[in-house]
Amino acid sequence: MSAPREIGTFVVWDYLVFAGMLLISAAIGVYYAFSGGGQQTSKDFLMGGRSMTAVPVALSLTASFMSAVTVLGTPSEVYRFGAIFSMFAITYALVVILSAEVFLPVFYKLGITSTYEYLELRFNKHIRLCGTVLFIVQTILYTGIVIYAPALALNQVTGFDLWGAVIATGVVCTFYCTMGGLKAVVWTDVFQVGIMVAGFVSVIVQATVVQGGIHNILNDSYYGGRLNFWDFNPNPLQRHTFWTIIIGGTFTWTAIYGVNQSQVQRFISCKNRFHAKMSLYINLVGLWAILTCAVFCGLSLYSRYRDCDPWTAKKVSASDQLMPYLVLDILQDYPGLPGLFVACAYSGTLSTVSSSINALAAVTVEDLIKPHFQSLSEKTLSLLSKGTSVLYGALCIGMAALASLMGALLQAALSIFGMVGGPLLGLFSLGILVPFANSIGAFVGLTTGFIISLWIGIGAQLYPPLPERTLPLSLVTDGCNITNSDSQGNWTMTTTEMPLSTSALQIHNVERTPLMDNWYSLSYLYFSMIGTLVTLLVGIIVSLLTGGRKQSTDDRFLLTKADFLSNFDFLKREKLILNHQPYAMEDGGTFNPAFNHIEMNFTEGKGKTNGVHF
Repeated sequence: MSAPREIGTFVVWDYLVFAGMLLISAAIGVYYAFSGGGQQTSKDFLMGGRSMTAVPVALSLTASFMSAVTVLGTPSEVYRFGAIFSMFAITYALVVILSAEVFLPVFYKLGITSTYEYLELRFNKHIRLCGTVLFIVQTILYTGIVIYAPALALNQVTGFDLWGAVIATGVVCTFYCTMGGLKAVVWTDVFQVGIMVAGFVSVIVQATVVQGGIHNILNDSYYGGRLNFWDFNPNPLQRHTFWTIIIGGTFTWTAIYGVNQSQVQRFISCKNRFHAKMSLYINLVGLWAILTCAVFCGLSLYSRYRDCDPWTAKKVSASDQLMPYLVLDILQDYPGLPGLFVACAYSGTLSTVSSSINALAAVTVEDLIKPHFQSLSEKTLSLLSKGTSVLYGALCIGMAALASLMGALLQAALSIFGMVGGPLLGLFSLGILVPFANSIGAFVGLTTGFIISLWIGIGAQLYPPLPERTLPLSLVTDGCNITNSDSQGNWTMTTTEMPLSTSALQIHNVERTPLMDNWYSLSYLYFSMIGTLVTLLVGIIVSLLTGGRKQSTDDRFLLTKADFLSNFDFLKREKLILNHQPYAMEDGGTFNPAFNHIEMNFTEGKGKTNGVHF
């Protein structure tokens, strides 16, 4: 048998598979640029004409939720800390239920394009501007990192060209977002989630064959302490326990699924609320499938390297390089399959970046341009939407270049992204759940929540918690039989060394104080929860102290009993619609399937609004 090719190199078939993924993604953008008359209006471009159905939107939600951080990070997390990460399956279910039953009904019945438009309707234009600016800053920062971080990890293990990959993914994303709008984003996400699953499955199948079956992988994981599904330690300083994942994780991800423009824009683009809700629940199945694949890949990593930890043996220089290393180890005899895994990782990147670019274009047009230039025609707004997509695509590529100079600040930037989401979730929750909340309470609550979040987050970067012990890893290198060949035929492996500290801002050699060991050492999953609860609590108190809301709040801006009752009416409504029969709404309006609109009478003397899409 011939010697295997060197770890850390790609062959032409790998590059062809990766290039094929990019070309198909771009082709989808071209198709939707011209199909159905093209993207003639800003509503077509940003919302897919509000005509999307549940299944593609569900797959799009799954793809954009699962970035390359999931593909590369989750298996290494399970390898180092065990399968307790799988408890996120419960978290995802709670997040989807909260998003579908609390936030979706309010956003959908208002027919808004930007979630921050709600903040002006509920409070005032200044609160809306605060939310918009926070979203734009955090999204540009995060998107640049999402482009750069996986490219760096894959480059250092596979030799995949770093800047070629960064620029290619950025340009292709910008191209199909600009050409095809939201429809292109959704359908490329559908394609890319297929690539992600195929990449995971190829690794799982080959790992199962190489390790002698699923039983052996689970057996190795059991005796290695990796099947630690239940850890009920209530200590909030421990990074991952059942409670930090379920409680903290629910707040963290609801801030993304429930109120973040990138996700909300997808489900409110559905043709009716039934499809919008179904898209969230179908997406839950996709989240569970991807999580299962990622966790099993982590267990396969442990089974393969239980006798030789590549990190200890300095075969890789960072934990997020473990998964690419496994791929080139077990799939090196199958040209094209390593390329499929890289395409899998970059599909996660493409889906996240395209969602961000489209959402950034939406909030810029809806929140910053439309309010000040109300006379602009739909054609002009559509052109502006495309122009802002190009601008934000370029900014995200530029942010990736900046991220390359930030080094270990990457973790700090990701933490800041998570911290911003908590106060925003608190702000929206205040508006939707507290009828008497006023604009003063909203502003003071948001500001206080943001300051507290920054305090704990920056403190955790300056004085990070003491490193959490990983589960036992093999320090023996005798089992390391996959290496590279040098000129003398000796098999060795070299990598570019990376700093292993999580923050370039760390202050070293200082005496630990109770503040550092407790407040700054909280699990990162609790950052969002603290921001949300502080914003909500302060907002309620200040609203009460300032007299509350002077006039009653319109029910359209709140979660009401009617929103819950309508859940039980979906099947009846869908049956009438399929039979082309008019349907009487609870509020006195009538839905006529023949014209696909509602004539709705609002009950508080607001008059009649026609043509609200259902």
